[in-house]
Amino acid sequence: MGFLSKGTVVADSAFAVYDAPMWLFGILTSKIHMAWVKIVGGRLETRYRYSAQLCYNTFPFPKISEEKKKQIESAAEEVLLCREDYPDKTLADLYDPDKMPDNLRQAHHALDLIVESCYQDKPFENDEERLECLFKLYEKMTKKEK
Repeated sequence: MGFLSKGTVVADSAFAVYDAPMWLFGILTSKIHMAWVKIVGGRLETRYRYSAQLCYNTFPFPKISEEKKKQIESAAEEVLLCREDYPDKTLADLYDPDKMPDNLRQAHHALDLIVESCYQDKPFENDEERLECLFKLYEKMTKKEK
């Protein structure tokens, strides 16, 4: 996931959020969002398939303050800056769990802590806790729509 120039054509299997704010990038690249994608999204072979209808539109995210958005934005910018330290590497190389650069791993950890603080005061222990929280919020969200 990243930012593309205006002239980029997005392939049919990819998604674009036009004029997305940096804080949204931070949320979408967070561990809690990935936990959601792994459960509600589809799979093609061993790869996850992202769906606007199943993943993006249904992702429960609490209303947050402008200050919290700025914190997420700052952490997300740090992730992108860390990626820039490795111009010769692809995203697949950078995100290989065995080869991920320490500074990028640390930047993502910091981002995850900020994003997760939007849900509760303490970090989640694991994806099971993240999903329990998300499904409770999803249930509330869908009850309001009925």
